Amino acid sequence: MWRLRSRACWEDAAALLSPRAAAEAGVALRRTAVLIERCMFTAKGWGDAEDALRSAEALAMDDEERGAAACERGHLAYASTLLGVRDRADEARAALGRAAALLGPGSPTRPQLDFRRGLIAQHLSDNPSGATAAFQRAHAGATAHGHRLLLSFTWRHVAAMAEHDGKLAEARHGFAESLRIREELGYLVGIAPALASLAAVVPDAGEADRLRAEATRLVHLLGGVPAWLADRLTSARAATVPPQAGPDPAV
Repeated sequence: MWRLRSRACWEDAAALLSPRAAAEAGVALRRTAVLIERCMFTAKGWGDAEDALRSAEALAMDDEERGAAACERGHLAYASTLLGVRDRADEARAALGRAAALLGPGSPTRPQLDFRRGLIAQHLSDNPSGATAAFQRAHAGATAHGHRLLLSFTWRHVAAMAEHDGKLAEARHGFAESLRIREELGYLVGIAPALASLAAVVPDAGEADRLRAEATRLVHLLGGVPAWLADRLTSARAATVPPQAGPDPAV
């Protein structure tokens, strides 16, 4: 399942989980997360993700499962808002608030929740200090729980906030760490965004061009995924200027 997911084969990965997802809340939540990830990378498949989420919510039996389902609902609503499908910002905030009330301080889902609250602060609430604090909490939690994939995301967004503050050396370190973890995990679909982010902060123009060229190659290899990055890189090539920063949907 991991190999399919990491190579942008989300429908196939979800299909592998479907038999058990019909009866097991934990598997239903994993399937939901896979389908929401597809939305984040492709801006497609919203109906499938919503159906999977409703099924997971119906199967949730305890506070941990209910909190994890609420966290996924908040993430789906955030993605829909950020990618311009439908404004669900209030739903995203409410769902993540519900998750915070349900999940205990030591919950393994808590770092993911903190990360997603950071995304809301960064992209929907224009609250850089709140975003930074949330990403740092998520980073500490991901480290403590050994969530290496999440750690690649937290490094990436801690670095983005450092870049926002003009701390380019910190930004380079964070983006490089995110890239390193994704390469070690074989998270192929996430490597191109990491390369493009690092390219934006390296001081050597030749190195930046090399990183962007590799990002472009990987996007083409995966059939134009992530869609938002493919559009950005294509526009940059046409204009012969580096791609401009824009909303990064947590990939």
